[in-house]
Amino acid sequence: APPPPPAAPAPAPAPERTVPAGVSVAGVDLTGQTEAQATQTVQTALAKPAARPVVLRIGRQRAQLATKKLKLSLDAGRTARRALAAVAGTEVAPAITFIRKPIRAFVDRFARRVAIAARDARVRITLRHIYRRKAHAGRALAIKPVNAKIERALADPRLTRYFKPKRIAVKPAVGAKDLGRKYASIITVDKSAFKLRLFRHLRFSKSYSVAVGQPAYPTPGGLFAIQSKQVNPTWTAPNSPWAGEQAGQSFDPSDPNNPLKARWMGVNGGVGIHGTGQDYTVGTAASHGCIRMHVSDVIDLFGRVSVGTPVLIR
Repeated sequence: APPPPPAAPAPAPAPERTVPAGVSVAGVDLTGQTEAQATQTVQTALAKPAARPVVLRIGRQRAQLATKKLKLSLDAGRTARRALAAVAGTEVAPAITFIRKPIRAFVDRFARRVAIAARDARVRITLRHIYRRKAHAGRALAIKPVNAKIERALADPRLTRYFKPKRIAVKPAVGAKDLGRKYASIITVDKSAFKLRLFRHLRFSKSYSVAVGQPAYPTPGGLFAIQSKQVNPTWTAPNSPWAGEQAGQSFDPSDPNNPLKARWMGVNGGVGIHGTGQDYTVGTAASHGCIRMHVSDVIDLFGRVSVGTPVLIR
């Protein structure tokens, strides 16, 4: 019998796919490499730079964020497969994943450390003068751009992760030009000179003679504000020894025993500025703590000030 025909040779294995020419990942050329080779190349070249921490620095303030806290992961195999599927001559993004929430928390904390609050313009009140204190701009970190830069750097190991961001200026809410409007009126009371001065828009406007508290019942000193205003006020005598039998009683505006004449401007608790029927006491220490004025003067002053007007008493 004739011998059997020789067996057909086994088909040659299909050539393994390789990365097209000119394809790179984060600057690492993978041309002609198989998936396994490209995986190893990516792991060797990019794993260490991908794990670098993020550093923020402004002046002497420095903060560092470890990539472990972001659960950052470089998937070299997936990156290699991207390269295999890429068009020749293209740059492929590495397959890097991370969580964003810790980045935002990190930047927020650093922003609070490096923030410089803006300082509003202010006034310094003395008995005779009102001085302006200039405003100063603050500084703040622009959080969103910093977050974006960090995320871009984490996605591309070639980029720096050492950042020295600039802060932006923060305008004060109240500038020097705003003070005149904010402080439309200011009152000062000079107890030793029995003088009340009115300032309008930080400029001296008018002065009035007043009576202040007796040595036994001194007018309190300090910086206060007008808390209330009343026309023809009712007076309730305080539960104080000096009130005698009148203590706790109320007297309407028409009652001659009512010492509050025409107008009342409450300043501190039971102490206020009011008109008096005892004109002869003006210019002396005669009251039980309040500031007395001639009726015509208190009516004039009443129309020039509002609740909230600062009152300096010294």
